[in-house]
Amino acid sequence: MIVNLLRFAFRDGTSDEERAEVLAAMRRTATVESVSFSTVGQDLGDPAEGYTHVYCAAVEDLAALERYMYDPVHLEGDHLIIPRLARLSAVRFSDDPDPELAAKIVAMHLKKVATYPEWGELLNAIPDVQVA
Repeated sequence: MIVNLLRFAFRDGTSDEERAEVLAAMRRTATVESVSFSTVGQDLGDPAEGYTHVYCAAVEDLAALERYMYDPVHLEGDHLIIPRLARLSAVRFSDDPDPELAAKIVAMHLKKVATYPEWGELLNAIPDVQVA
């Protein structure tokens, strides 16, 4: 299992309606066929850290991760979601013992950026990003 956990906060000026649209898009993405389990909602961490919401999606393996990354629902949702984020913290973890798993996931990410450079530009426009 590969788990992707995103903690995030919205940009200042994001309306309640826009927040609801983003969360709905995330929920759609979190329910594509390749996702084994997911949750989207409030961040219960320390408010001083500046995160308000969380997105968590788990996929079975690298093949499922690739399907997830290129799913049309995911691709469409990112164009609505990403521009509204002010802060993003991404953490991935897995029960897969492959010592090369992290490198394989990074390579998949870089391939997606090469395939969809505008997606990479959207990610680069988030003011505060931390990836662990």
